[in-house]
Amino acid sequence: MAVYTEVTDADLAAFLADYDLGPVLALKGIAEGVENSNYLLHTEVGYFILTLYEKRVEEKNLPFFLGLMEHLSARGIVCPQPVRMRSGGALGRINGRPAAIVTFLEGVSRSHPDTKSCASVGEALGRLHLAGADFASSRANALSVDAWPHLFAEVFARADTVKPGTKALIADELEALARAWPRSLPRGIIHADLFPDNVLFLGDRVSGLIDFYFACTDDLAYDLAICLNAWCFEPDLAFAADKARALLSSYGRARALRPEEVAALPILARGAAMRFALTRLVDWLNVPPGALVHPKDPCEYLERLRFLRNVRDARELGFEP
Repeated sequence: MAVYTEVTDADLAAFLADYDLGPVLALKGIAEGVENSNYLLHTEVGYFILTLYEKRVEEKNLPFFLGLMEHLSARGIVCPQPVRMRSGGALGRINGRPAAIVTFLEGVSRSHPDTKSCASVGEALGRLHLAGADFASSRANALSVDAWPHLFAEVFARADTVKPGTKALIADELEALARAWPRSLPRGIIHADLFPDNVLFLGDRVSGLIDFYFACTDDLAYDLAICLNAWCFEPDLAFAADKARALLSSYGRARALRPEEVAALPILARGAAMRFALTRLVDWLNVPPGALVHPKDPCEYLERLRFLRNVRDARELGFEP
């Protein structure tokens, strides 16, 4: 989450005219993240999140994201729900940007998750994959393996200004991933961005999953590989095998992995590290001047990638048969 587009009192009043949310008590920008402009909206009725969709989120995909959240909620996954206008629609516009309001969820994210947190998120991810199995819509993953060379081309000339050797590392790895990427794994709806800041907890219990704006149809095990990257490295970037074991075991109790998915985990984990290294690199080098946003360091994922390049077996990632 972030703020790229300011919302004036007049903008907000015009946008809320078709909602039954009562008078506005407060509107506060949310600085975390890098994708959309987000505000905490407090009205007489309660708290909500107002999102203005920017950058990588194409307007044509918004019905997919909003419909998916409604679908998952109906199947027991706690996630934000679109607030619909009196007209029945869920999308409007502010300052030329498509915008929507979703419900606010209770809970706090964990910047340094422990083993119990990793176990909880593994179970939650497995349940999400099962709940999305009968979702009628689909959306291609615009940030999967075929897109990575195009992302790299955007920043190729400046990549080594972030860290020397970045060009060579990414170029070499892109060739290896293109050759080895699996093409016939079980597919379905994935979150594709289930980082710790997108999971809310009350105590040790997951109280909600948020930020579905990268959700798409892709390999289910790739979503798991993203979580291994996001949840199972320590602040010093050492791989936390105990956290990985907890995450994978809990996922497996919710949804059993097939042998071909287990075999593909090392390459999928490398791919997940590449995806986030590249998008963070693009963001790091292209943040608009004056934006209330904190770009995330791509070097963290470059280091994960260096580690994962040497992994050959899922057991090295914590998988226990």
